[in-house]
Amino acid sequence: MSDGDDRSPEFVTPPPAEPGDRVAVIAPSGGAATLFPDVLDLALERLRDRFDLDPVVFGTAEADPGELRERPEMRAADVHEAFRDPEISAAFATIGGDDQVRVLRHLDPDILRANPTRFFGMSDNTCLASYLWTHGVVSCYGGQLLNQVATPGSFPEYTERYLRRALFEESLGELEPAEAWTDDTVEWGRDDFRETEPAYEANEGWRWDVPDAREGEEISGRLWGGCLTVLPWLLAADRAVPDPADLDGAVLALETSEELPSAEDVRRKLTVLGERGLLERFDAVLVGRPQTRSRESDRTDEERTEYRENQRAAVSEWVREYNTGAPVVFDLDFGHTNPTAPVPMGGRVAVDTDERSVRFP
Repeated sequence: MSDGDDRSPEFVTPPPAEPGDRVAVIAPSGGAATLFPDVLDLALERLRDRFDLDPVVFGTAEADPGELRERPEMRAADVHEAFRDPEISAAFATIGGDDQVRVLRHLDPDILRANPTRFFGMSDNTCLASYLWTHGVVSCYGGQLLNQVATPGSFPEYTERYLRRALFEESLGELEPAEAWTDDTVEWGRDDFRETEPAYEANEGWRWDVPDAREGEEISGRLWGGCLTVLPWLLAADRAVPDPADLDGAVLALETSEELPSAEDVRRKLTVLGERGLLERFDAVLVGRPQTRSRESDRTDEERTEYRENQRAAVSEWVREYNTGAPVVFDLDFGHTNPTAPVPMGGRVAVDTDERSVRFP
């Protein structure tokens, strides 16, 4: 479906997949899937068993991580092949990384625009999502294989529900908070990874920071953004970043990574977006729940709560520094915690400050 109401190029939402379809498994970012084949196998099994899909493992998904880093053009070629193949209805990234910005120069926008395919990825795949955005192709921020489809233990109903919608339906519909969430870091190399249930915590719901003048409004705009660690790389390289005017009235989606940036680091990154003339353009901001622990960082529950509070405060303060009118909604279920919903980058979203709802029509 296309929509010509925006200053940006007309957007196309790739057609939905159908049960039984072939889907591509690619590594347009990092190559850690080869180091943890059992985790990738779990993701592939769930694509087959839960979604009745036929995953086709492309060369990059089985390539050595060093080769992928040395050959960004190889990763671009797999993206092209996945989009161009008429028998492939969706493409899944195995994992993120830290250098996908190097892949973008090797992409051919004519191929991607002429063959729109539902792409699923997050974290460093922010680069590809923003590249597709600038060429008018909607993609799905989420549904990444190792991080989300291969969640250990029981497969979260929330992830399955929204991934099913993102795959097989025209829109994601009403977004609801998950009942519970986790950022428990179960080691991928454990022999009992599949059976290990992460420690889930009750979800206290979303938090809304709405200026008085915007209470009672429904705000509708096109979604852009991704991982706050990655977006400044695109700005620094001046690659795959929309013209600021194309973001007028859009909605910004932000989430932070397993690098666990401090509140001060979040402030600095938002300053980059602000000084580039982007933050002032958005009519609303959606913020994914932050991860609070990693394999390198073990915090107490009190420290984790404080970390989340400090990050929320930093986001609110520095969005307001450049944009006094945008409502900010915190702790949505997209990004680096689980479970997740694959939100459509480039798709429209309605943020209702009266009903306190988020809907993808």
